[in-house]
Amino acid sequence: MQCDFIARATPGVQGLQPYVPGKPADELERELGLSQVVKLASNENPFGPSPLALAAAQRALSQLHLYPDASGYRLKQALQKHYALAPEQLTLGNGSNDVLELMARAFLRPGDEVIYSQYAFLVYPIVTRASGASAVVTPARDWGHDLDAMLAAVTDRTRLVFIANPNNPTGTWLSEAALTTFLDALPPQVIVVLDEAYTEFVRDPGFPNGLELLSRYRNLVVTRTFSKAFGLAGLRVGFAAADPQITDLLNRVRQPFNVGVPALAAAEAVLDDKEYLARSVANNSAGMVQLEDGFRRLGLDFIASAGNFIAVDCGRPAGPLYQSLLEGGVILRPVANYGMPDHLRVTIGLESENQRCLEALAEVLA
Repeated sequence: MQCDFIARATPGVQGLQPYVPGKPADELERELGLSQVVKLASNENPFGPSPLALAAAQRALSQLHLYPDASGYRLKQALQKHYALAPEQLTLGNGSNDVLELMARAFLRPGDEVIYSQYAFLVYPIVTRASGASAVVTPARDWGHDLDAMLAAVTDRTRLVFIANPNNPTGTWLSEAALTTFLDALPPQVIVVLDEAYTEFVRDPGFPNGLELLSRYRNLVVTRTFSKAFGLAGLRVGFAAADPQITDLLNRVRQPFNVGVPALAAAEAVLDDKEYLARSVANNSAGMVQLEDGFRRLGLDFIASAGNFIAVDCGRPAGPLYQSLLEGGVILRPVANYGMPDHLRVTIGLESENQRCLEALAEVLA
């Protein structure tokens, strides 16, 4: 007897496509027999892990037979020290994607609406539709969030608004003035999830620090990650900061032991590695200039970015170029699934990796 299990899934899940990550370097090496692959596809830190984080994770390995501290006490104390956040404001996650899903599980039901922008992070539609809620996608303005359009889309069914600042994959960002004007005009029962996965890379003086806005807006939830500037993508650690009442609800649906022993230790340690963070940010700033100059020499347009990546317009469908780059051992990120078929997203790497990327692009565009 045959059974169509897709038909038996919830309607929201039936319409989803799995998230497609950047291609792993070792997979390309196996496929094509390459030995020197440059991966600039997943917005990872090119320096590898912080020495302090690595040492802490190694020390924690002797505790692998034990469950982790489900409360994350030590990491929450470190976050309190570094960001002036009370432990009752904090929810730890298996990466910040985990806390984004917790928001959907805690607050969404069929018939609710969630607002996010065109070209927004693909996890937003995944958690929205999987919960049975309806997605309201507002048109972008200059590749970024149009806050006026998002505000106009609010109805009595709106439960959540997702805003990424800076935005992935476009790298666009919102000023503090624009964000607070939006928050001031929003009904207080509508929760804004401000995704700040790339905030450490931004050096614009008008850029907001969402954590500093929490005392002004009870309906604001700020998510952060240790995967990017802090170099712990492989350990999966993130957190949400919010009003204690929202935090209480998130912890009701959070899986116990959702952050592992080495991850908790490494995240606590990396917060003290100011040299590592400063070096990562400085490399990112220099690499951004290097890539922008290189794109200009190639006659390519790009979207000005505040993240650790930049989206370049190839002037033609990017899929064939992506495949040609793979054959040369360079992995970039196609973003056609974001509605950007002519763009490739390029992670800022080391100077030598950026240069190889530019040389490979020149070859495949010739």
